Amino acid sequence: MIRVLVVDDEALVRSGLRMILEAAGEIVVVGEAADGDGAVAAVARLRPEVVLMDVRMPGTDGLTAAARILAAPDAPKLIMLTTFDLDEYVHEALRLGAVGFLLKDTPPRDLAAAVRTVAAGQAMLSPTVTKRLIGSFVDRAPSRAESARRRLAALTAREEDVIRAVARGLSNAEIGRELRLTEATVKAHVSRVLSKLALANRVQAAILVHDADLG
Repeated sequence: MIRVLVVDDEALVRSGLRMILEAAGEIVVVGEAADGDGAVAAVARLRPEVVLMDVRMPGTDGLTAAARILAAPDAPKLIMLTTFDLDEYVHEALRLGAVGFLLKDTPPRDLAAAVRTVAAGQAMLSPTVTKRLIGSFVDRAPSRAESARRRLAALTAREEDVIRAVARGLSNAEIGRELRLTEATVKAHVSRVLSKLALANRVQAAILVHDADLG
């Protein structure tokens, strides 16, 4: 069973998320929290594998809590819950190490699938949602863009092809078909790129590509 913590200041939202997730099977909601401080305490106490957390909450907000949760050893996978008007906050959460985000109107089936995806160690990078939002809110200041390009210059031509495809939201299988590589080879390239660039996940890789204005 995948252990999940749900964090939202609205009790009705928490209840709805719990019902959706537990009805999907293989997922158990081990706890709930109504604000960022409660989330940090619950993570330490309950050791969930995945945290679903709203960005905007009274008191300690989701972004502040995310920084504290992700800085701890053996941090859980963190998915931010948001609406389109909070995109810039989500972008910062991704920089901190969150593995993705969900819109609050995400269909129940997709919500459960997202939890399974991140629990399995994959970042969520939807080409129709995540890429659009990251691209919209990346600060492409000259200094940041130049710094990103210098980091990417360490990659081989094939590794750059792979990270560009990652930034477009493609899965390993889709990248393999596009670049005529086996899925295992793509997976090895992705792991090597993340290690070489000191990135935590595919979402951070995509942000780096967008920072360099190459996405």
